[in-house]
Amino acid sequence: TDVTALVEEIRKGEPLITAACVEHVILLVRRLQQKLGEKENHKFSLFKVLRTHILPLTNVAFNKSGSRFITGSYDRTCKLWDTASGEELRTLEGHKNVVYAIAFNNPYGDKIATGSFDKTCKLWSTETGKCYHTFRGHSAEIVCLSFNLQSTVVATGSMDTTAKLWDIEKGEEVATLRGHSAEIIALSFNTTGDKIITGSFDHTVAVWDVGTGRRLHTLIGHRAEISSAQFNWDCSLIVTGSMDKTCMLWNAVTGTHLATLAGHRDEILDVCFDCTGQRIATASADGSARVYDAQTKRCIAKLEGHGSEISKVCFNPKGNFILTASSDKTARLWDAATGHCLQILEGHTDEIFSCAFNYKGDRIITGN
Repeated sequence: TDVTALVEEIRKGEPLITAACVEHVILLVRRLQQKLGEKENHKFSLFKVLRTHILPLTNVAFNKSGSRFITGSYDRTCKLWDTASGEELRTLEGHKNVVYAIAFNNPYGDKIATGSFDKTCKLWSTETGKCYHTFRGHSAEIVCLSFNLQSTVVATGSMDTTAKLWDIEKGEEVATLRGHSAEIIALSFNTTGDKIITGSFDHTVAVWDVGTGRRLHTLIGHRAEISSAQFNWDCSLIVTGSMDKTCMLWNAVTGTHLATLAGHRDEILDVCFDCTGQRIATASADGSARVYDAQTKRCIAKLEGHGSEISKVCFNPKGNFILTASSDKTARLWDAATGHCLQILEGHTDEIFSCAFNYKGDRIITGN
């Protein structure tokens, strides 16, 4: 790309980029080009095996830099770890049942949210382990949660068919999102934080206005339970995965159906966009993952090799690698463009249900 021409094009639609900023933006774009052009021969090796939960894990999550990570467990606790040393920094105790959903308020990482089968969500300080708030109001288990990127609101999804929005500072409920007829299994904020989507076992995905709690659209088309739903980075598209073996692409502004991405022979268990929103990855119970082009809607790569279902899929931040976690006890690293398997990550003795990259893309965490 001609950098000067690109920046001039960006400038036309962005009044904040004044003439005084142009040279700096050109420099930043050149640095980005350089970074994207770097060849990577990074091999991942087993660094640490951490066992201290007395019952199985439910989820794992990195902070943005990857310097810390958290684990949720059936033992009713969430543990905070130092990535480099593998040292357990603290145990967040207080829930009366399984800690199922966990998250850092990335990119800040100074707070942790935990959602539990005890019907509550707790907000903690990363630094001190102090519990700031206990959010009460759901009448059944909390199974998913998410912070908005602005770190002002945390959302929780529950088996009680509702999602709730909570004010992080005040510790109060902001809104209850009612309308689904079955449990909410997935939720995701858009980048700007003004909309949230909820995916349900009632086969639909709802798009909500965060400020008012009003439902804007219902995405109807799947013929079975929703397993995963996500906005792309610029908030223009929504991707949904379902137990009906398909993935669907939707216009996030109008709620209209754009495409059905078919090809899998079994349930789709996870879907995700790369950071630019140009590619979509799907993970299926048929043991394969696929990569689709978001513009052409075509399948551009098939990731085949796992011996059993793939429950989790994610792109690295740069978007050139894909990580999959499978019940065959391995995670695999793939070339996103070709579908070629670059590495098999072994060592677990049971199915892997969770995996993540850190922001730099040089560390991977897997949980079983």
